[in-house]
Amino acid sequence: MDELDAEIIRLLQTDARRSNRELARLLGIAPSTCLERVRALTRRGVIRGYHADIDHAALNRGVQAMVSVQVRPLSRTVIDSFKDSVSALPQVLSVFVLAGGDDFLLHVAVQDLDHLHGFLLDRLSQRREIAGFRTSVIFQQVRNPVLSRLPDPA
Repeated sequence: MDELDAEIIRLLQTDARRSNRELARLLGIAPSTCLERVRALTRRGVIRGYHADIDHAALNRGVQAMVSVQVRPLSRTVIDSFKDSVSALPQVLSVFVLAGGDDFLLHVAVQDLDHLHGFLLDRLSQRREIAGFRTSVIFQQVRNPVLSRLPDPA
């Protein structure tokens, strides 16, 4: 990936709704060159999609939390089954499979603290494979919406 590709990615991360013509103008290149570059980045899997950033509270998801989960026994079957089942729950935004003391980190969003409590009791504590879990309520979230390529190791 060269500097032009990196700049295309930066600009699309700040506003993915830019037209190809506007993107080309900002980059100082021909629209056909820009279009081919974007298509190549998509074919290579660098650009995986375009997404709308939605306010969780507008979807009645005013409370977010991170839930650290330990499962037992540790096996591929248990890990895959748990990952697949919790990722299908409507309260779960993301599932991270971890190494270390915790096996999973779930990012959940619910209506309020009562619904969070209900989710923990009704959806998690009832599962036989869960050895334990800890919950951290999120007060604020700050995201870096524009990622750049880090330098290769020396």
